[in-house]
Amino acid sequence: MTGEVPDRLYADLTAFVPGRVLDDDANILLRYPSGAKGMLWASQIAVGNENALSLRVYGERGGLEWHHARVDELWFTPYGEPKRLITRAGAGAGGSANRVSRVPSGHPEGYLEGFATLYREAADAIIAARDGRPCDEAVMYPGIRDGIAGLAFIEAAIQSSRSGEWVSLDL
Repeated sequence: MTGEVPDRLYADLTAFVPGRVLDDDANILLRYPSGAKGMLWASQIAVGNENALSLRVYGERGGLEWHHARVDELWFTPYGEPKRLITRAGAGAGGSANRVSRVPSGHPEGYLEGFATLYREAADAIIAARDGRPCDEAVMYPGIRDGIAGLAFIEAAIQSSRSGEWVSLDL
């Protein structure tokens, strides 16, 4: 979300459901080379917390907050100023966000459209490669390196949870 990549983590993973092999609750502290700190909580056991994906980023100049339940809204709070609502494809939305918006502002766009956008981005890159031309720099989709980094993150979290220690990441 910020472009920063964590360099170490401390994880507490728990399987609360008897007989469950995979963890169903994860609490992970993150540290970044810049000195920034982060926290990740993911749970399959938080009763009543239906798919409540939320992202929050706070810094010296302000904060950003987004919630899956209100996919078209991003709250921006500049330091010392009131909160500002930025809507998808609305005033204040950036060019890269507007480029992947599929419907006009004011109409909800969400989960399924997100996957459609990923597929379209990958298709644009494949077509450019097939035609022997460079891919548009604005095209964004996860690739093999992202998948490898994701698996490395999971392995580090498991290692940290088992050892009870901070684990370095090489993403």
